[in-house]
Amino acid sequence: MKIQTGMLYIIPFTPFTLSKYPQSIKNKTLTMFPSRRSAILSTFICVLFLWECKSEEGYTPAPNCARLECPSYSVVHTEKEYEIRSYNDALWVSGPTIPSTSYKTAADEGFLVLFGYYLGNNNQNVKINMTTPVLIDVQNSAYTVFFYVPKKYQNGSLPTPRSSAIKQVKLPKHKYAAVRRFDGFITDENIPTEVAALKNSLKGTPYEKAAALDVFTLAGYNSPFELINRVNEVFLWFD
Repeated sequence: MKIQTGMLYIIPFTPFTLSKYPQSIKNKTLTMFPSRRSAILSTFICVLFLWECKSEEGYTPAPNCARLECPSYSVVHTEKEYEIRSYNDALWVSGPTIPSTSYKTAADEGFLVLFGYYLGNNNQNVKINMTTPVLIDVQNSAYTVFFYVPKKYQNGSLPTPRSSAIKQVKLPKHKYAAVRRFDGFITDENIPTEVAALKNSLKGTPYEKAAALDVFTLAGYNSPFELINRVNEVFLWFD
């Protein structure tokens, strides 16, 4: 927990509630109120000038990142409803851009093109290890699916796909991503809700400009056969 000054916090405490605060707050509180025993019978108001408290841990890694390769990133800022990430440049493969009125239809079609390539539909008939997450760029009812390339092939030594619709691309295209996490399955019904929630949470913040973009990215960390502990994210990119 990082502590920054500039904000006034008024913190009610007793010996039973004090334990939940950072050690720096405990120490300063006990200095101001040395008679801790008397606090058992009373509730004090502790007025502390502190820096803004900001967690640097962010979301916990998706469970599937423990067994599949995932792209690396650093967490720049976290809030309850979102976090700001900076992804390292990396090689991905993209499928064809698919116009569709249905996320599921377009995502399934784009996924199968890339999944076939990873299963061996390439000039070397080589199976490429699956990675996560699967990214889907969404813009004006057009969908493009991306797979992260394993570290083994990050030097550009990927087998050549038999489909000309598959391209090697460098991502990210922007410096930062505002990210909101949600569970369950990604559906046409919950996509607008999650995107709107992320945009609303960015209002009045230094990252508000990300909410002005019409383009967003969906990230799915699970196969369709995994029914529990599902992790999905929506990204709004910005510089």
